[in-house]
Amino acid sequence: MLKEALEGQVTAVCNAITASVQFQVEPVGRWFEAFLKRRTRNVSASFRELEEEKELSEESEDEDLQLEEYPMLKTLDPKDWKNQDHYAVFGLGHLRYKATQKQIKAAHKAMVLKHHPDKRKAAGEKIVEGDNDYFTCITKAYEILSDPVKRRAFDSVDPTFDNAIPSKSEGKENFFKVYAPVFERNARWTNKKHVPNLGDMSASFEEVDAFYSFWYNFDSWREFSYLDEEEKEKAECRDERRWIEKQNRGARAQRKKEEMNRIRTLVDTAYSFDPRIKKFKDDEKARKEAEKKAKVDAKRKEQEEKERARQAELEAARLAKEKEEEEAKQVAMQAKKEKEIQKKASKKERQKLRTTCKNWNYFADNEAESVKMMEEVEKLCDRLELLSMQSLNEVLASSTKEESKIAVEKMIQEVNAQLLKEKEEAEARARQSSKSSEQSSSGAGGGSKTWNEDDLQLLIKAVNLFPAGTNARWEVIANYMNLHSTSGIRRNAKDVINKAKNLQKLDPIQKDEINKKAFEKFKKEHSVVPPTVDNAVPSERFEGSSADGTASPWTTEEQKLLEQALKTFPVSTPERWEKIAGVVPGRSKKDCMKRYKELVEMVKAKKAAQEHVSTKSKK
Repeated sequence: MLKEALEGQVTAVCNAITASVQFQVEPVGRWFEAFLKRRTRNVSASFRELEEEKELSEESEDEDLQLEEYPMLKTLDPKDWKNQDHYAVFGLGHLRYKATQKQIKAAHKAMVLKHHPDKRKAAGEKIVEGDNDYFTCITKAYEILSDPVKRRAFDSVDPTFDNAIPSKSEGKENFFKVYAPVFERNARWTNKKHVPNLGDMSASFEEVDAFYSFWYNFDSWREFSYLDEEEKEKAECRDERRWIEKQNRGARAQRKKEEMNRIRTLVDTAYSFDPRIKKFKDDEKARKEAEKKAKVDAKRKEQEEKERARQAELEAARLAKEKEEEEAKQVAMQAKKEKEIQKKASKKERQKLRTTCKNWNYFADNEAESVKMMEEVEKLCDRLELLSMQSLNEVLASSTKEESKIAVEKMIQEVNAQLLKEKEEAEARARQSSKSSEQSSSGAGGGSKTWNEDDLQLLIKAVNLFPAGTNARWEVIANYMNLHSTSGIRRNAKDVINKAKNLQKLDPIQKDEINKKAFEKFKKEHSVVPPTVDNAVPSERFEGSSADGTASPWTTEEQKLLEQALKTFPVSTPERWEKIAGVVPGRSKKDCMKRYKELVEMVKAKKAAQEHVSTKSKK
């Protein structure tokens, strides 16, 4: 390796240096061992030097190790070793979980040299026989602290550890001073190496978010097996050992849950009082309000732009419309002028035609022919267009009377033929329209099947009997009509629907006529025979206001009273119908029984029609 040139010296190259050659060197012996360690640990060649420095520093620390005297050592009860402070027994109370294994070994060696029963016995001290000597506590402390698993279990329940969480009043007054040591104290339980600090007010959002994310997802190695009440080694059989393990697992899980709840409570409390969180929330709120305001302004500007564009379009449309109206007005005025000119020219030509024909006495020899020709000339004046009339006038002006007569008669024949053709076309259109209306009327009336008055009344009754909402309503109505119709015509649902629609489209006058006929029929069937001396029967006794065949129609109120009485007085009631007739005013026992039979027949007919339709649908 070349030495660095000193100040004032110059480096010079005297000869050319040959190119370097790369050789593959294989380490052997202790160099090979060092190479494997570096490759396994992924460290540089200076790792060995760092390890040696670390070992030297640890040895120097061991030499400087100061053990604190535990005044309660000789009073410890070996049977109560679980409740003793093992670090205090070794005089490592000031180091505790930070003490290394070498320090623990050194402290144990010092304690053995000082408190071993043989040493004390040689010094003349009285020794307690068996395991009741306090030296057993020293042995138990070394057994716990020298085993990493048992030491971790003891560290998890370190009696000197402060599990307290700051109160709300303390956190509000001085947040960072109160909570920083609490988080540093609890960070010893994490499985992760790098623990973020609480920081101060100058910390960024990312740093604060990383801190709380770490603590909300805190991974703790703290476990509570040291507090197991039962030791499975003391079990007498496998079943008892399993039972002890089950009890211990349940207790550990409960304590672990309480520990995680304590950590979560600490983090939640700190988060709620952290002034930086409030600051970040205020900043976020201000940012959102600014964005919202910017959006509102942008939307308002966009609406204003749209409104301006709409107004411009409306203005352009208005101007275009005014221009079109002006152009249309000009065109209309021009057309009106042309029409006036054409009207004047037509009037002039008609007057010229009349004058010419009049001068030639309408090409007739007598008064009757003259009048007839005058009518034909007026017809020409009404039917001929301007060009045709001008051509005719030119022919009449340049021709003789006979030639003019022939020309006029020819024109009259053409006009009459045209009128006849138009008349025939109009009559044909009228006949076609009448025929189509008749076909549509016959199609809406239910096809070729005729409907008499009885069928119409039966249809109206069925429509009222089976209201909208009845299952397969129109099939039920058709079946009801087929069962009760006297015409013998079988009707389907389509015929019934078409006729019902046709009845709905009838004029009010036609509906009144149908209702009037129905009433007359009902009156005829239920006509009251006037009482006379010839047909009077003095010995007959009437129980009500009317006898057979003279009963008036039942009103809605009477129907309701009858239904309620039928429910009130069941079949087993003695003198049932007399009591029912007493409830319905104005009705006799015979009237009530007859009305009941009618209702029963109506219900049976309705059920039979519905069952018939349901049977057909299943097939």
